[in-house]
Amino acid sequence: MDWIEWLQLIIGFFIANVLGYGGGPASIPLMYREVVTNHAWSTPEEFSNILALGNALPGPIATKIAAFVGYDVGGWAGAIAALAATVVPSAAALIILLNILHKHRQSPSVKGMTLLVQPVIAIMMLVLTWQMGESAIESIGWLQSLLIAAVAFWLMQMRKVHPAIVIVGAFAYGGIVIPHLPA
Repeated sequence: MDWIEWLQLIIGFFIANVLGYGGGPASIPLMYREVVTNHAWSTPEEFSNILALGNALPGPIATKIAAFVGYDVGGWAGAIAALAATVVPSAAALIILLNILHKHRQSPSVKGMTLLVQPVIAIMMLVLTWQMGESAIESIGWLQSLLIAAVAFWLMQMRKVHPAIVIVGAFAYGGIVIPHLPA
């Protein structure tokens, strides 16, 4: 890796996590844009797998994605650089901003800012869902994609099954059933 690739790795994860207001889920669409669209460090399908596996493992999703992609791009040093770009700015900003917000927590402006950013996060997640859905439809077809989505929704919303269990079930289904389906 040359210094430009290092810089791109650090800036890519820095941007995704500094602008990802709301935590890991809000930064995932930004990471997708940096990892898949802007730098082609992974394909949409690979990113979907990284995201699914990251969701199945304990801990923050943003750091797991950063570690995996950083390692894939630049080995252990790349993983450390991507993790640092993910964690250090957020930790520093958290300490500073929490002190400021604590002093002004009753301010209508502060309350308004936090409420008005929520629709933006919802749209970002919707766009990411749409992109991943298109990728799934291209890979396994619309019927199977719709069926898997419906079963996942039913399990998590109606039966209250933990998402990690649903993800492991989808991995098992994909590993056992999908390879044996006619092309």
